[in-house]
Amino acid sequence: MLPKPKKHWTPQHWASWKPFGIGEQYPNNYWEVFRAIWLSRDKLPYAWNILDKGVCDGCALGTTGMKDWTLDGIHLCNVRLRLLRMNTMPAFDPMPLEDVSQFQKQKSVQLRDLGRLPYPMIRQRGEKGFRRVSWDEALGIISDRIRTTTPDRLSFYVTSRGTVNETYYATQKAVRAMGSNNIDNAARICHSPSTAGLKAAIGAGATTCSYKDWIGTDLLVFIGSNVANNQPVTVKYLHYAKKAGTKIVVINTYREPGMERYWVPSIVESAVFGTKFAEDFFLINMGGDIAFLNGTIKHIIAHNWVDQSFINLHTDGFAELKTSLESQSWEELERLSGTSRESMYGFAKMVKEANKAVFVWSMGITQHECGEDNVRSIINLALTKGFVGREGCGLMPIRGHSGVQGGAEMGCYATVFPGGKPITSENAAQLSQHWGFEVPASKGLIAPEMINAAHQGQLDVLFSVGGNFLEVLPEPDYVEAALKKIPLRVHMDIVLSSQMLVEPADTVVLLPATTRYEIPGGVTQTNTERRVIFSPEIPGTRIGETRPEWEVFLELARRVKPDLADKLAFADTAAIRQEIAQVVPQYAGIQHLQQAGDQFQYGGSHLCFGWNFPTVDGKAHFGVLLPRQRELPEGYFLLATRRGKQFNSMVQERKDAITGAVREAVLINAADAALLGLKDCDRVILKNELGELFCQVYIAPIQSGNLQVHWPEGNVLLDKSKRSLEGVPDYNAIVRLEKI
Repeated sequence: MLPKPKKHWTPQHWASWKPFGIGEQYPNNYWEVFRAIWLSRDKLPYAWNILDKGVCDGCALGTTGMKDWTLDGIHLCNVRLRLLRMNTMPAFDPMPLEDVSQFQKQKSVQLRDLGRLPYPMIRQRGEKGFRRVSWDEALGIISDRIRTTTPDRLSFYVTSRGTVNETYYATQKAVRAMGSNNIDNAARICHSPSTAGLKAAIGAGATTCSYKDWIGTDLLVFIGSNVANNQPVTVKYLHYAKKAGTKIVVINTYREPGMERYWVPSIVESAVFGTKFAEDFFLINMGGDIAFLNGTIKHIIAHNWVDQSFINLHTDGFAELKTSLESQSWEELERLSGTSRESMYGFAKMVKEANKAVFVWSMGITQHECGEDNVRSIINLALTKGFVGREGCGLMPIRGHSGVQGGAEMGCYATVFPGGKPITSENAAQLSQHWGFEVPASKGLIAPEMINAAHQGQLDVLFSVGGNFLEVLPEPDYVEAALKKIPLRVHMDIVLSSQMLVEPADTVVLLPATTRYEIPGGVTQTNTERRVIFSPEIPGTRIGETRPEWEVFLELARRVKPDLADKLAFADTAAIRQEIAQVVPQYAGIQHLQQAGDQFQYGGSHLCFGWNFPTVDGKAHFGVLLPRQRELPEGYFLLATRRGKQFNSMVQERKDAITGAVREAVLINAADAALLGLKDCDRVILKNELGELFCQVYIAPIQSGNLQVHWPEGNVLLDKSKRSLEGVPDYNAIVRLEKI
């Protein structure tokens, strides 16, 4: 049993003795509540029902209403409040879109505020803007174009924006019925390196533990993950973890203020005095994770702090790892990690003293060329002490959005079928037999490959559900040029985005989508801890002619393949869940989810429980990993770009309420700034061979030699050719800094 949180107040954990953190920089959570009420004042009963009955469409913690399965009490965060207006806003007047020139310089954050997309609309080459069309005409145009080309020249993309399991499943089935595996979704850009690394090492491709394991474990480590900013409800978990005696540690390039302390609004003690979270920060270079963790393991082995019994009985490859680490010099590990041998020893000692530990990581680990190896380095460390498959232990690639986990597992991927099965002739044949039509057996195009194909004139159709390639992929000018070459672009979304306004090569079609709360029959989502949760339909006013994405894709497939019409129809979302239960084994039970509160956690609270690893030999596997070599030219900096207070590509704030940094800020170490003669708010330019970015200096506790800027502003400095083995863009760069 894990220790329970202390019920009495604990002043040693307080962030400040000043009541309510007066004068401190942190979000005004109560103001966010009033702001949400004011913005949705025209739909207050509906807004309340969404919060009270719907499954959160924000991050992947997955509350049902405002309750979860980890702690009692109310759970409501700023991310969800910021998204609420998306679900309650009225339709925009489509008349101004007849001439898009007035909107083309606006960012998506401004376009979103115009209101909901109400009707299908079309714009053709040479036209100034869009005109309204019927659903029949719109789908006729799309299906005609698909029929006149070949499946290899089609592409489909689905964002994680509130997207649900039923949509993912029906969409990928429809696309494969049309003969293509060119379908991808946002889950790849977030955590496909995590899935690959976990499957290779332990045979399971998802989070191995539950959120409850955070509270009372001995050691909770966050690596390249800032949950206070991206999954704000977790600060409540961190507060109670501290009260249960858990030591919290952060490994990052920046001493994230929200991970250091936070004022949790729903807990009186924390709301008044705040809570100190991380006891230690280990600041490392961007991309220095493998070097730092290899140094940590090197210390653990040297001092014989490993669990040798676990290693002997349940793992393979430890001897090879040990030999490799012996050849890696301390000087090299220090140079590449950006920190000292003593610092690595300090972290190794914490690992040694812990009987239980949970490791949490996010895109600071995965979105690198070496993302898969970064993940394996964390797994290597966990395996030295058997920190997996038991209570209070686990490996958690935490998800940023509520639709991501299910997107991968429903098979909405160019490289896997439902259930994560690889695309092979054998698996395609099995799926063909189940569905009653031929399923393509060759891997499809992932999102960056779709853009490359478009740029080369090898793509005839791009159908994008949500998302915004212009604001999520490197080299936005290249992306825009590629979009302009696609004969037919289809954008199905709730609101307008900047990529919709890119000049058409021939035709652009806009299709209005429902939110998850408007889908008849209700839907399901899967959260980070593998919990599949039912979200009911919320009665209320509906917008124009909006339709659920799953219905649209199946109707489109029936138009393209009329001979398969009887195999491409579901009576309702319950029928989709029935089929998911048959095709995706781990989702057996989804067919029974029917009303608010219904849920189950596939695989139970812990995967690999009892150290039973679903690998070929039944063992977990260490990986031999070499730190990434990087030479930093004189006068250059390492740049990370995934800062931001946003939801997917949707920017939520002009100014980050936790750090105080505005969108154009570049975070820089105080000593580095002094050497360059810089002070706060000075104007500078970041440059490399790909582009330049005008910034404003923001002096911050960041590792020397490193910079951070917001995303997607920093995408102009990124190299589109740099991707991980799983095709994830490397959202980091090397730049020089010049004062204006």
